[in-house]
Amino acid sequence: MNKNKIIVNFCPTGMIPTKNITAHVPISPSEIIEQTHEAYELGITIAHLHARDENGIPDWNPGIYQKIFEGVRLHCPDLIICGSTSGRNFPEFEKRSAVIDLKPDMCSLTLSSLNFVRQASVNEPHTIVGLLEKMVENGVVPELECFDLGMINYGKYLIDKGYLDGPYYWNLLFGNIAGFQATFNQIGTALSEIPKNHFVALAGLGADQLPINACAIAMGYGARVGIEDNIWWDSKRTKHASNVELIKRTHELIEINQKEFFKPKDLGELGFYNRHRNG
Repeated sequence: MNKNKIIVNFCPTGMIPTKNITAHVPISPSEIIEQTHEAYELGITIAHLHARDENGIPDWNPGIYQKIFEGVRLHCPDLIICGSTSGRNFPEFEKRSAVIDLKPDMCSLTLSSLNFVRQASVNEPHTIVGLLEKMVENGVVPELECFDLGMINYGKYLIDKGYLDGPYYWNLLFGNIAGFQATFNQIGTALSEIPKNHFVALAGLGADQLPINACAIAMGYGARVGIEDNIWWDSKRTKHASNVELIKRTHELIEINQKEFFKPKDLGELGFYNRHRNG
């Protein structure tokens, strides 16, 4: 992992924000495509994408995902596309895994069950392994999502058992009440558990997004940024952020820390493009 090149992982929509919460969140395929294209022009490495139905409710429908992926591919041909396999709203394996059939470059893989403030996300071992096996079969690189140390341990267990052989990309999320907190000791402990030759990005939820982004970039790790994780521009919550504003600020942090932006093509050629991408 090159500590001078910063992966920018863009998460524009997610499962929670609605138009009633913030007008800036992209909901329809056209909005998601447009905002991803704007972010791509500014500089993003990966787009972590969720689908919504016509009412703005999170959806697993591969038809919606296909519209989003095709539009993003048209305008951002070398961007690494990551689809969500989240089970927070639809736990059935068939629904969660449907996006994998579209063969995006990556798909998220949460490595255990966890609680959010008002909701649980259930990820049973057989579901995790089933999703992982389907990703590998379809040439999709798993985005190893971890909210606590147990998830990192389980990810390394799956690697040791030969379920995947790389490339390895870890997304460590800080600030959820039932998981990692955004403190230096917990950040350091989490990072110390990741093998040195693996790619790592850090995400901060809510008010923790900016300090976690700043910390990650200063240390040479990837930064996940977008309205999925944080709808506010400032810690006092006086202004809703737009995705474009958040990406611009991330690049300011990269420049301040005298780092480089990790271009998607450069990361893709290291094995992060779907192996079926060219035919």
